[in-house]
Amino acid sequence: MRLRRWFMLLAVCTSAPLAFAQNPQPTTPPSLTIYNQNFAVVRQPVTLQLKAGTNNIRYTGITAQLEPDSLVLRDPAGKRALQILEQNYQGDPISMPSLMEKYEGQSIKFEVRHGDKSDEVQGRIVRAGATYGLRNPQQPCYNPPNGPGCMQTEEALVEINGNLQFGLPGTPLFPALPPGTNLLPTLDWIISTDHAGPLDAELSYVTGGMTWEAAYNVVAPPTGDTLELVGWVTMDNRTGKTFENAHIALMAGDVNKVQPSGAPYVRMAAISGSFGGAVGGLQPVVEKAFDEYHLYTLQRPTTLRDRETKQVEFVRAAGFTARRIYVYDGGRIDPARLQQYAGNPEYFHQMRDLGTDSSPKVWIMQEFKNSTQNHLGIPLPKGRMRFYRRDDNGALQFIGENTIDHTPRDETIRVYTGNAFDLTGSRRRTNFNIDQQRGFADESFEIKVRNHKTEAVEVTVVEHFYRSAGWEITSSSVKPEKKDSHTAEFKAQIPVDGEATLIYSVHYMW
Repeated sequence: MRLRRWFMLLAVCTSAPLAFAQNPQPTTPPSLTIYNQNFAVVRQPVTLQLKAGTNNIRYTGITAQLEPDSLVLRDPAGKRALQILEQNYQGDPISMPSLMEKYEGQSIKFEVRHGDKSDEVQGRIVRAGATYGLRNPQQPCYNPPNGPGCMQTEEALVEINGNLQFGLPGTPLFPALPPGTNLLPTLDWIISTDHAGPLDAELSYVTGGMTWEAAYNVVAPPTGDTLELVGWVTMDNRTGKTFENAHIALMAGDVNKVQPSGAPYVRMAAISGSFGGAVGGLQPVVEKAFDEYHLYTLQRPTTLRDRETKQVEFVRAAGFTARRIYVYDGGRIDPARLQQYAGNPEYFHQMRDLGTDSSPKVWIMQEFKNSTQNHLGIPLPKGRMRFYRRDDNGALQFIGENTIDHTPRDETIRVYTGNAFDLTGSRRRTNFNIDQQRGFADESFEIKVRNHKTEAVEVTVVEHFYRSAGWEITSSSVKPEKKDSHTAEFKAQIPVDGEATLIYSVHYMW
């Protein structure tokens, strides 16, 4: 039976060219699930007029960045046997490079402009050029030349009056469209079904060129730290197709996707939930836990045009409190240097100047709990968070921004927003002794933080101990708190126009 089926398929694939006349039209608006990793899943209901046996169908309602092997065409009711025997994806619609390729070896006219005047010259296209490869191996070149990973690697070569020249002499004037030219990205199917009649099918596929991201605007009053938050989602469509009145959902989370080709690994199981404030009880976006991710569904259809960027408000919260934290991390080591020598601990043992660099900057951090008790409790997708404060006249003034990662409810968010103007720090090593034979070292540091503000502040002093994982603070003027195997923190209380001095010693063992 399998052998007979294989011979039937071979006969179909090797027969004379088939006429793909039928172009089914969408019956209802599409549905999109957009991922913040530059791809989306498209679901489009279509009506197919089928006869029993083999059908030749052409469909042009797809994107220019379709991943062909991700396509699923099925009967959602499960009542009809449906099989795609063959699929041909022609993702290179009509363009000047594609027409140049089709006229390769032929002579055409070129329009050459000279100021306000123009004339025509005859030239033979020896080589069309526009040979495409991958610019970025993480992005497939599905649609030359517009695909995200496409790159032109050679120029056109044209013969004019017996002479060869690289590049085009002018604008090519093509006499006609060659047979088989597609004006849109096209799928040609050979479909087998068990009986005749119309079929309301569902077409689903993965496409590149579409992404979304979140952005948050946090507003503080002239004094105090009781804040308001407005969150936006920005959707960007670069697929080459407009989606009319689409039902849109946004997937948040780090979904594994094989590059440069292949369908995404998406596991499906949903638990209901919602969030967000809105006028008149209307929630513009509803959130659901979805497997190990979170799904945000727009509650009204929207049109997402090709090459359009669209914003939708998806969360609004007021009355939550944040805490401003000042951090002095004056002795940090370049992370690239740490990574370079991570496999060679002897380097850190012997390096005498390790951790002696000093920076005067004191960081400003905004910290708040993402909890219902703090008038939040919202699964927040990763994105940019901007902070504003109203001045005495009520005008918003920008005071810093940074990015946050995907943050579940009841987790603490800490955002670096800039460096304090009226706080400075200094750090110097006062003692160093190392004994390589016995495997230990001793260091002492003096750290000073100065406050030029009109109120007293607390500054968290962060110290890193990279010389060895075996270390102990033997003396300190401020009680330390060990955070991990290489980090300790000290809380320094600094009066108005005052200075706090931290002196400590550490003993390393290896």
